[in-house]
Parts: sequence; C-alpha cells; structure tokens
Amino acid sequence: MNERRLKDGRVELIDTRRVEASPLYNADLAPVPLIRRTWSTYNYAALWISMAHCIPTYMLASGLMASGMNWSQALVTILLGNTIVLIPILLNSHPGTKYGIPFPVFARAAYGTLGSNVPALMRALVACGWFGIQAWIGGEALNTFFRTVIPGWPTLLGAGFGGHSTTEWVSFLLFWGFNIYIIYRGMDLVREVENWAAPFVLVMTSILVWWAVSRAHGLGPLLSQPGKFHTLGEFWPVFVPSLTAMIGFWATLSLNMPDFTRFGRSQREQIVGQVVALPTTMSVFAAMGVMITSATAIIYGQAIWDPVVLVGKFTSPVVVAVSMFTVVVATIAVNIAANVVSPANDFANAFPRFISFKTGGLITGLLGIAIQPWKLLADPSGYIYTWLLGYSGGLGSIAGVLVADYWLVRRRELKLEDLYLADGVYRGWNARAIAATAIGCGLAWGGFVIPGLKPLYDYAWFVGFFAAGAAHFALATPLTTINAEPAELAEE
Repeated sequence: MNERRLKDGRVELIDTRRVEASPLYNADLAPVPLIRRTWSTYNYAALWISMAHCIPTYMLASGLMASGMNWSQALVTILLGNTIVLIPILLNSHPGTKYGIPFPVFARAAYGTLGSNVPALMRALVACGWFGIQAWIGGEALNTFFRTVIPGWPTLLGAGFGGHSTTEWVSFLLFWGFNIYIIYRGMDLVREVENWAAPFVLVMTSILVWWAVSRAHGLGPLLSQPGKFHTLGEFWPVFVPSLTAMIGFWATLSLNMPDFTRFGRSQREQIVGQVVALPTTMSVFAAMGVMITSATAIIYGQAIWDPVVLVGKFTSPVVVAVSMFTVVVATIAVNIAANVVSPANDFANAFPRFISFKTGGLITGLLGIAIQPWKLLADPSGYIYTWLLGYSGGLGSIAGVLVADYWLVRRRELKLEDLYLADGVYRGWNARAIAATAIGCGLAWGGFVIPGLKPLYDYAWFVGFFAAGAAHFALATPLTTINAEPAELAEE
C-alpha cells in the first residue's frame, strides 16, 4: 500500500516511484504532499473575494436590470444563484482536500484515465472563453485610458474592422500579451498581486458608488427605479433563465475547485472559507453595480451597464487613469486565478508528458482569442442568455456525474495511486459516465434547437445536473465498486 491516511481523513501518496514512471503523471498533476497543504480559511475566503471583485460580477447585476428587473429582483436572483451553485462547489471540493488531487485527476475516477479528457477539455474550453472575456474587458480599459491621454487615439491607426477600431484591437492584444507574460513569469507574482487587489478594487468601487449616489441625489431615487415586471407571470420567464445564468457564472469552479482545495489544511477550513465568502461577496459587489447602474439612468438618461464605458464619460485624465488601473488590476488577478489554473491542468491531463502549465496557459490564451469574446459582450442578452445560460447545461451535466460518482457510487473512497496508472482500476474510458453526460447535455441543450424543449433550456444547469447525475448513478451502481479489481472494471 502506497498511501498514508491521517485521522482527519486526508490521504497522501508516500511511494511515488511507480506513479512517476506512468505516462499519466507530471509534476503539475501530482497529488500535493500533506506538508504542502497549508491553505487556511482565510486563504479560501480571500480567493473568492479576489475572484468575485471583477467587472463581470458588476455586469451581472447591471445586465439583469437592463433586462427589466428592479434592484431587489436582481440581487435576490444573484444571491439565490450563488447559494445554489455553492452546493456542488463544496461537494466537489471534498476530494481535493482529502486526496490532494486537481480536477482532471479527480475526474479520472468517474470517467476513466482517458475518458477524463472529455470533462476536462469541456471545462478548459469554457475557461478559454472566460479568459477571452476578461482580456477583452482589460483591453477596453487600456483603450479608454489611451483615448483620454493620447489626442486622436480612436483614429490613430485607421478605421479598423469587425466594428472596432484598430486601436481597440491593439489595446486588446496588449492586455492579452500582458496576461501571457505573467503566466510565463509564474503564479508567485499573481499571488502577490491578489493579496492587495481585492481590497483595492473594493475601495475604488466604493468611491464610484459614492459618486453615483451623490449625483443621483441620494439612495431614494436609485431604489425607486421600477422594473418592467409587475406580475409573477411577467417576471417568471425572465427570472428562470436569469437564475440559471447566475449559477452558470461559477459553474466552472463547481468542477475545478479541487485545483485549489488540494492545498487545504482541513475540510472544515475550506468549507467555512467558501461558505462565508462566495454568496456574500458576490451579492455585495453586485449591489454596488446595481446602485451605479441605477444612478446612470438618472444622470445620463440611460442605464450604462459596462463600468468601462461609464468611466469613459469622465473628462479628468487622472480619474480615468486610476479607474482603468483598478480595472486592469482586478482583471489580471481574476483572469489568472480563475481562467488559467484549470485549463492549464486540463490540457496537461490530455498530454501529461508534452504539455506543461506554461504551455497550457499559452493554449488558453490563443483559444481565448478564437472564441471572439467581443461578440459575447456586445449586449447584456448575449452575455447572460447566450454565453452563461448555454454552457451551464454542459458543466451542470459534468458536475452531476462527478457528485453522483464520488458521493453515491464510490462513497468518497478512491484508490489514489490508480488515478495515475494506465493499467489501474480507473484505466481507459468509462462509457457509462460519458453516456450519462451526453444524456444531461442532450436534455439541457435540446431547447436551443427544438422549440418544444425550450423550458428545459431555461433550466439548463438544473436539467443537466440532475439528469446526468441520476443516469450515472443508475448505470454505475450495479457494476462499479471501489474495491473492484482491474479485470472487473475493464469497460472503464
């Protein structure tokens, strides 16, 4: 036996010679030794605070208001969505802390050592999309800054293409390149930035709230702004897809939280840190977005849901420079932590001997451009109801399979060494997990192409999660046990 267990249930791989010789192993995917599992409650709370204090969080509330909700409806939708998604986040965090393994290695238990590439690459592609979205937002911030300090900046390099000036594209690529440079410098620099990025962004946003409230003559006019929906019948068709989209916002992290909880000192600390920080931080920061967006409707006669556009209306170069620096800091901190760690590991899982963390980060950046994030952010409906709602069904299906497999089928018991062995109990493909995921995705996405199934698409994450989870449990329970020998799991 090459595993050591502590009284608190954590497991360590103490003899790694056989594992290190496996083609499924590299240093980035290796289980974290107990001595390096040092993350505390504060570290997990700080992680979520840092990730939640970002422009897309602000844009969530603003986008909901642009769709017709009033401030209270928008905040309740966001709070409820983040409370619901916290459940699969915590369920899938457990194996990370117990075994010290990242998400793609954890997925090998349910999907097989080869089959795990299906959920890992699905998750990675979504992260690439998020990377592109954040990079475009950062590029907009740089472009706004340059437009303020350089005369004639918008037309300096010509008319451009694709509905954007050449200088906008240059700003985007500059910010994108800065992200890639940080990735190649390593995560230590990013961690240092994140230690002060979250409070800095919160302070600067608070100043923007103060400005908005004072210009709108107090909170009264802001909170009295009515929504478009006066009856439950009018509100419900917008609320359901909006709630699903709010869940979709962190559906990515509901899969790959083991990438972070693998460093946890205990289950209790990672649970408390996440429970305290996620719903509260998202709601508070979104509330700031609600107040600012409501104020713009009074000040400018239209709701400005993009803070970069709002700051662009200011005339003081100093104000614009400080504001855009805030956006850049927030975007860099979130982009690397939330959108590079996972896909880098996911791409490494596909080719452990050929793809390192740095290479995976570069792949993420290139695919982030190919996904065309400028189109996703063109309007609130495209951002919330196409991007967030659409991919939530696929990620919900994967989460359902992982939760059902770990908690119900295997009852939280994994063979750590075999997760890294090509001839272990998890070898090859688990066709039942793939089939269950396909069932969840098919039902969740069916309404996108079949009008009669539109209600299922509105509930995409819920449909995918419960359908895939139930299908996997039904298919796997009679055939799979954690103590089975390799021959018994040949199909997997």
